[in-house]
Amino acid sequence: MSAESHLYIPYHVYLQQTLSNTEQHTIASLLRLLPTDCISDIQMTDVIDDVQPIVRIKNMVDGRGLACPMPLLKTKVALRNVASGESLYVVATDPNSQADITAFCQQTHQMDGDNQLLLTINQMTKPQTADNTLSEPSDTIFHFIITKTDSN
Repeated sequence: MSAESHLYIPYHVYLQQTLSNTEQHTIASLLRLLPTDCISDIQMTDVIDDVQPIVRIKNMVDGRGLACPMPLLKTKVALRNVASGESLYVVATDPNSQADITAFCQQTHQMDGDNQLLLTINQMTKPQTADNTLSEPSDTIFHFIITKTDSN
């Protein structure tokens, strides 16, 4: 086993009650597109079992169909209402979003501030057609879960 091998444990996702029922169902259906090694469980409750690792999604940015830089701008605005320990779920279809959001989260680690951003999930999904071929590139969804962490 090499020194670079890592044991990856999928996240347990809790959708906070601040989300509407529609938002909870939209987020849950989009999260189910992710591989099972990313997300192991999705619960629509604020009651957190004693499981690790945990992601508590407080809000969502739906950037599907928006061109760069709109998904990033909407993400920055939405993060204002996310507290330390909470997460923001972002979905986008613009391929530039992946580089933009990744770079934005990395920049917070270089700044001196109260909170830093941890890019918990950075995953791309491509739906498959009935004949098991990949669909059009426009159907690609980029998924991000950004967790605000305490820098202290």
